[in-house]
Amino acid sequence: MKVSVNKDLCTGCELCVNTCPDLFEIDGDTAKAKVEVVPEGAEECARQAAEDCPGGAITVQE
Repeated sequence: MKVSVNKDLCTGCELCVNTCPDLFEIDGDTAKAKVEVVPEGAEECARQAAEDCPGGAITVQE
């Protein structure tokens, strides 16, 4: 599974960072993925962050 953040859609709300601090971090005004490939055991967290993102900026590729 891969995860990415579209900086053009990100509002910088930090919800993904609060949900999955091991996968996301804030870089300036927007979030970015700390990893390209989601570690085993963190898949559900990545899906939840994508689902909760108010800007729809997080993409999860299974």
